[in-house]
Amino acid sequence: MLKSHDELIAELSKSLTEQNYNPVVVANHRLYARAFLDYLAARDMPVATVTPSQIEQYICHAVQRFRLRYGRSPSPRWHRLPHTAICKLLRLAQGTWPPAAEIDPDAAFRHAIYHEYEAWLRDERGLADATIDALLREARRFLESQSGRGGADGLRALSVRDIDLYMDMRARGLRRISLAKVAAWLRSLLRHLHRTGRIPTDLTPHVIGPMLYVYEDIPSTLDGSQIAMVLAVTRKDRSPRGLRDYAILQLLATYGLRQGEICKLRLDDVDWRAESLRIRHTKTSACSCMPLLTPIGEALLDYLRLGRPRVDRREVFIRSFAPYTCMKNLYGMVQRRLSAAGVTPPGKRGPHVFRHARAVELLRASVPQKIIGDVLGHRSTASTNAYLKLAIEDLRTVALDVPGSAVLS
Repeated sequence: MLKSHDELIAELSKSLTEQNYNPVVVANHRLYARAFLDYLAARDMPVATVTPSQIEQYICHAVQRFRLRYGRSPSPRWHRLPHTAICKLLRLAQGTWPPAAEIDPDAAFRHAIYHEYEAWLRDERGLADATIDALLREARRFLESQSGRGGADGLRALSVRDIDLYMDMRARGLRRISLAKVAAWLRSLLRHLHRTGRIPTDLTPHVIGPMLYVYEDIPSTLDGSQIAMVLAVTRKDRSPRGLRDYAILQLLATYGLRQGEICKLRLDDVDWRAESLRIRHTKTSACSCMPLLTPIGEALLDYLRLGRPRVDRREVFIRSFAPYTCMKNLYGMVQRRLSAAGVTPPGKRGPHVFRHARAVELLRASVPQKIIGDVLGHRSTASTNAYLKLAIEDLRTVALDVPGSAVLS
């Protein structure tokens, strides 16, 4: 039985409300869905047979109406708002959305390689999930750039020139260190393709990346006063989001944890009786036990009691807006909190700046490198050496005078 437009709008509102969406978000979804249904009704187009191309036509129509109403074009991302509401509406109207697309043979061939490559990375090489994700993203990008070559036969004809053209394309806008990672990821894929017989020649020696020098780049970091300022400003925000962000910043500043280690922190990792915290290190897949310090415990308690949404999930940190899933990225949150405190690091502004700052603090406290590596979850002291170059002030105290410098001054 076909549902009326009013019934669909009511069902959409009920579904979003049951998922604990903010009432303002529910109201916006209703408006976007109603406008789309009015567009279909004016053209006598049944909602049960809407196709993705018809949605694109509607988005173009909505952009034109926006220009007529406001005298300017909407932002480049504006179309995401109506598109999200329309997709939710069509799931209710058609049962499944988007519709299953026909897979062309070339896409099916690439899909088979992805699965085979992922299994090799995970089962035989035993790499961490984050590393596998990065390798698969680059594999997908490369194979899609080679689409239209005729499947397996085209891949066997892959040449050095194709590799050079791809690396030239990827080099646009990338820093040297990022391009070096691309080269390493591409070599891994080509090595697998040659190992499985999909390409007859080993092309890995022909993937040319930039030469990097040991410790050539100085990571961004914060000093103690900047960290104290960010924590103080964030602590004043007693909203649910503020309580969550303050607890996360405390973990970043105190333990120097990685983003993934915080996002994967679970409720049963906090042992309140033993006052300890279990950390699953994302790069080494090892676990370590940290003391649950009083400021950390108080921040976590405030968030769990007053800020955390009531959801049936075991991860500690949950998104502040529906859908209430676990957090997967801290970059936006850290950048907002740094900006609110008026703190501008001289480089990257992600969660890793707190990790760098913690490493420098431990180095200046004369903590042995092995212990610092254990705290940060490093597999070897060589990984910890990268942080030595951050202690610039300490290096200046042991710098030698340049002969003749007094005369020159």
